[in-house]
Amino acid sequence: MVKPLIFNPSPQPLSLGVELELQVLDAGTLLLTPRAHEIIEHVGSARLKKEFFQSTLEVVTDVCDSAHAVRTDLLLSLQQVGHAARQLGLQLSSTGTHPEADYRERRITPSPRYEQLADRNQWLIRRMAVYGMHIHVGMRSADAAIEFNNFILHFVPHVLALSASSPFWQRIDTGLAAARPTLYESMPTCGMPYVVSNWKQFQNLYRHLVRTSSINSMNDLWWDVRPSPRLGTVELRICDEPATLHEAMAIVAFVHLLAYWFADHHQEWRAKHKTVHRWVLRENKWRAIRFGLQAEIIAKRNRKLVPIMEDISYWLDKVEAYVAPLRYEPFIATLAHTVSHGNSAARQRQVYASTGSLHEVTLFNVGEFGASLL
Repeated sequence: MVKPLIFNPSPQPLSLGVELELQVLDAGTLLLTPRAHEIIEHVGSARLKKEFFQSTLEVVTDVCDSAHAVRTDLLLSLQQVGHAARQLGLQLSSTGTHPEADYRERRITPSPRYEQLADRNQWLIRRMAVYGMHIHVGMRSADAAIEFNNFILHFVPHVLALSASSPFWQRIDTGLAAARPTLYESMPTCGMPYVVSNWKQFQNLYRHLVRTSSINSMNDLWWDVRPSPRLGTVELRICDEPATLHEAMAIVAFVHLLAYWFADHHQEWRAKHKTVHRWVLRENKWRAIRFGLQAEIIAKRNRKLVPIMEDISYWLDKVEAYVAPLRYEPFIATLAHTVSHGNSAARQRQVYASTGSLHEVTLFNVGEFGASLL
């Protein structure tokens, strides 16, 4: 018998938590190296976690009440990590893929769970030398989590286009703004989630997935957006790892503003948008994968094609009332700069176009990330 899935309501609704997945590089070659554990041991912080590959370092925050608190939390950890990396002859980078890395050279972190995942998913998971940012938003109840989950699904293309930083993979230009999500989608428990209307339906779905050995627990659901019952949050998992801390924080603030807006307008939203059309969600996500901030998406409000940059501006106008009370003006300025000047994928391609060297792209990525911590 499958145990009931208990949702632990967040003691701080609309609180935030963020997870960053960083690339650990040899300082000389700037290639990925399986030494994340050395940084973790050197720093000795509970904020640092091992990941599936030994060349990935995860940095997590505590529960935070604002994007400002998230930034303070992350900056402290990242500065500690950066200091340790330099002492160990390492470097760090923060994009969705490493332009030059070969996934076949990656070493899996020893762990019964990771070994089980590798056995089940084989080549599919061994290709996933990719890096992302996860954003948690605290929820007051299980049904509230499902409602917000279904709302924020419509912004998967927006945050993906803003964070897109994985145009290169295996030393090739993929032609995509974000190649990382395509690697995830190959596995059966990844990608767009199944849409349910309430917590009871989600419980039924979860029970069937466990009974059929499709998953062992919630930890095996790597959907673009998912409820996280243990933490009492909705977790947005679709972002490429942003190239800079500035861009990461701008996206976190945007998601937080949307959460505040939805908390005040969920009844209005539900009355106007009673049906979630999965084909629209999937098509819009694909357009963001392919074209990034140059994409045209199918707007939820009128089913017409609109430039994604225009739709981001439309929603920034709608959440404007929350910006000043939260003191999010600097984050919105960064967001506007990304929209007008291009995301990381565009910047990386500009470097490659001018130098013809993927190593110069890697060097540029390392420099951008480091500069954002100063």
